Amino acid sequence: MEKMPFAEALHQALPAMEFPAAQPTTSTDWRQALPVLTAGHVTLRALRDDDAESLFQLLTTEEVSRFISPPPTSAEGFRRFIAWARREQGAGRYVCFAVVPAGTDTAVGIFQVRQIDPSFETAEWAFVLGAPFWGTGLFAEGAPLVVDFAVEQLGVRRLEARAAVKNGRGNGALAKVGAVREAVLRQSFLRHGQAYDQHLWAILADDWTATRPGTRMSRVH
Repeated sequence: MEKMPFAEALHQALPAMEFPAAQPTTSTDWRQALPVLTAGHVTLRALRDDDAESLFQLLTTEEVSRFISPPPTSAEGFRRFIAWARREQGAGRYVCFAVVPAGTDTAVGIFQVRQIDPSFETAEWAFVLGAPFWGTGLFAEGAPLVVDFAVEQLGVRRLEARAAVKNGRGNGALAKVGAVREAVLRQSFLRHGQAYDQHLWAILADDWTATRPGTRMSRVH
């Protein structure tokens, strides 16, 4: 994941707001509530306020945050991010799933999808997992659920991702899920004052559905 579109500094002065806990739903309107998606050893669900602490602990280490835009710097910052994510979802611009390993209820990462154009036909996705969960299969099992959701529920025709050229793990993960590397974006990502080149990856809905016949999301609710 290269971008966390939430800008913590812009929300520091906002008053505290109370939000009801996310509830499982059978609604088909993702703006109101996200479905719970499962595959193998992973569950993807809506973010909850109590995810803030685990996300802060897992996603702010130097190892994890090296190639992403700066994450929130405190558990309270992640709570503001979660509130912002709900508002953006309600406005129809963005979704964020918590990544939860089977047998637990702890968020250990996130998948994000944000619109690039107002129709949501072109979108960008991003992901980040805590380092202890790298290589466990959570990405491999969760990523197809996110792409299915983007194509089938959001109506995405082209799903883009960006990964720093030096981010071998991120680029490898995108290749394994079937994304096509299309270009190098020179000095397109700035981190700690250093400019990095990025690979631009894309998945087209037509290609995805053609290579995954009969694929459907597994829903708990």
